[in-house]
Amino acid sequence: MSKQDIFDFHTAMPIINEDTEFFPLMSQQDEEEMNNEETPETLAILPLRNTVLFPGVVIPITVGRDKSIKLIKEAYKGNKIIGVVSQKDVSIEDPTFEQLNTVGTVANIIKLLQMPDGNTTVIIQGKQRFSLIEEVQNEPYIKAVVKKFEEQKHKADKEFKTLIASIREMSAQIIQLSPNIPSEASIALKNIESNSFLINFISSNMNAEMADKQKILEMDKLQERAQKVMELLMVELQMLELRNQIQSKVRTDLDKQQRDYFLNQQLKTIQEELGGNSADLEFDALQERAKKKKWTKAVAAHFDKELDKLGRMNPAAPDYSVQLNYLELLLDLPWSEFTKDNFDLKRAQRILDKDHFGLEKVKQRIIEYLAVLKLKQNMKAPILCLVGPPGVGKTSLGKSIAKALGRKYVRMALGGIRDEAEIRGHRKTYIGAMPGRIISSIKKAGADNPVFVLDEIDKVGTDHRGDPSSALLEVLDPEQNNAFYDHYVEMDYDLSNILFIATANSLSTIQPALLDRMEIIEVNGYTIEEKIEIAKKYLLPKQKENHGLQTKDINLKPALIEKVIEDYTRESGVRGLEKKIGSIVRGVATKIAMEETYDANLNPEDIERILGAPIYDKDLYEGNEVAGVVTGLAWTSVGGDILFIESSLSPGKGKLTLTGNLGDVMKESAVIALAYLRAHAAEFGIDYTLFDNWDVHVHVPAGATPKDGPSAGVTMLTALTSAFTQRKVKQHLAMTGEITLRGKVLPVGGIKEKILAAKRANIKEIILCKSNRKDILEIKESYIKDLKFHYVSEMSEVIELALTKNKVKKPLDLSVKAASIVN
Repeated sequence: MSKQDIFDFHTAMPIINEDTEFFPLMSQQDEEEMNNEETPETLAILPLRNTVLFPGVVIPITVGRDKSIKLIKEAYKGNKIIGVVSQKDVSIEDPTFEQLNTVGTVANIIKLLQMPDGNTTVIIQGKQRFSLIEEVQNEPYIKAVVKKFEEQKHKADKEFKTLIASIREMSAQIIQLSPNIPSEASIALKNIESNSFLINFISSNMNAEMADKQKILEMDKLQERAQKVMELLMVELQMLELRNQIQSKVRTDLDKQQRDYFLNQQLKTIQEELGGNSADLEFDALQERAKKKKWTKAVAAHFDKELDKLGRMNPAAPDYSVQLNYLELLLDLPWSEFTKDNFDLKRAQRILDKDHFGLEKVKQRIIEYLAVLKLKQNMKAPILCLVGPPGVGKTSLGKSIAKALGRKYVRMALGGIRDEAEIRGHRKTYIGAMPGRIISSIKKAGADNPVFVLDEIDKVGTDHRGDPSSALLEVLDPEQNNAFYDHYVEMDYDLSNILFIATANSLSTIQPALLDRMEIIEVNGYTIEEKIEIAKKYLLPKQKENHGLQTKDINLKPALIEKVIEDYTRESGVRGLEKKIGSIVRGVATKIAMEETYDANLNPEDIERILGAPIYDKDLYEGNEVAGVVTGLAWTSVGGDILFIESSLSPGKGKLTLTGNLGDVMKESAVIALAYLRAHAAEFGIDYTLFDNWDVHVHVPAGATPKDGPSAGVTMLTALTSAFTQRKVKQHLAMTGEITLRGKVLPVGGIKEKILAAKRANIKEIILCKSNRKDILEIKESYIKDLKFHYVSEMSEVIELALTKNKVKKPLDLSVKAASIVN
């Protein structure tokens, strides 16, 4: 007889006789009679190992210990009353008196059954609770003096009634949710009248630890017992709900898998009837494609291994599509598949000249590469890095090189990339894994030797996902890129036949190790003459075609193009110029579309009508009418530019103020310039007391634009000298160079860009360091024929060349004013 049988039937009182098969549920009257029964002073104690008996509850017990069997048989022959107490430690086979809990239950033996397997099962019913006082016998079984366990009276208030109702409701929910409890148990719960017996009944049958049940038995207040039962029922209910949710989900997943399996089996049967299985067809197709590949033995072995893995997979498995995509990528990659290079160097020169005006240095380097490749037939491709301002044709140059070589062309924009996996790919274990952009671009090109443009390599970012510029080190190293490892491909791939061309606006943000792997070629800005030619040959025809105009519909003379360049653009490249020409062409297109009369030969008035008033005025840079103002030459990421250094004096205590959004290096140049001037005041005819009595303010417009670099050193010193001596700077003069505390002039970079900016501003004379003479020699003589260069090595030479001899005010006047203020 199982405990479940007792749960269904043997949970009641009163007992009629031992042959009773059904016991009615305990009523309130039955409980009162049971509580009024006298508890014997001495009881034979039956230790229970894994259960707790509650008053009024009937349970079956399988008796196995010799002592327990003897006790049960003797009691059964007598008054059938015993004491039942649970053990503290269930692992003890023969517990002593001290190893029993102190509170137990008086039990009445209902039936003694001899089971077919030889075990003895006894059905007992709890009566009253008792406390163990002392042991009086331990052989052949334990006997002890006991005392009736007194229960405190409770008041059945509203809160208690609500608690009992909640216990009934929660028990009913557990019966409904549990598959092991028959639904008839809920009927028994409804028919229990006594609150005390309800608590005992639920405590005995709920799924709780033995220690918790013993704790409930030892509580002397019914309300506390009810509260503890409520807590344990809440835990059991939550566990049942969670278990049912998990089982439901697992059942749903299994049902879906079974459904998919049956559908796939049906689909397989249909495909076989139609002439083959799709998975088999895919496998055969991959094998056929592999036979045509020109890969090495290592790659072929790896492919065969992965293909065998695919053959062992279930087509319905999620990993099947991942493996299939991987194999298809290996087949799509052009392993050792090359396009034939065209070594007609004269043709290559014509293509380069046709597509790009100027850029002689770059074109020369490409022709040199083609010449070496033609003679050697095999060489590690160099990594070229074209550095220059925006709009000078760095990116489009890659297309021309590809056209000249007859190679495929691919371009990868690196601007804003922050994830290393963009370069090296993801491992196949990741969901949605794919190869890096290097491998993907080669797959797209379909050849192992394309011209590969890495655009904006100086814009690569870095964050917690890795450093893409470090991942590019292997790509751009001719000694390593013959075995480039992509995480997705999991095989070395040869990149040494690719002609990599990187582009950048500035070298300052490129990682030094990466910069060391590239051959730097500076692509400088265009002169006005070059821009006019570019506009005539490339930009204007392109805009006419884009806007549907014929050649006769518009005519821009070189003078008008020069006006657009000088009055509406200020750049090293021609991107802004192309936009302005596009605006002009659209203005003419509007006239034609509206059928209005116009003159195809545009004049300056037409340009201003379409583009508006001139944006830039070069006359602003032509003269310095005030002492302390000097024109300097600067390099920016968009090319060269003109900047003013303004300095002024005011009565004070020798304080130096710097404004204009200056960087640390530029501020240091001003401090160095003032320190040098103080140390050599006598050489320039300056009273040294002026430095202590006058505050100096140096400002560099425009204030909102950040500025930095050492190139303004000579300009700073000239401006301060002009302010303290009140000698003006010569007109149409500009300068650039770094200075030292000793008064030495050091060379700076970006010379061509600065020279072009000077020409745009109508500058006639330029002061440079002697070491920068080599930079001037690289510029075409025709571009600088209107400029006069002064090469210096000392600051004294700069002051002598830059400042006029006449003074606006005498230094003495300043001294007098300062003295009067100090006094």
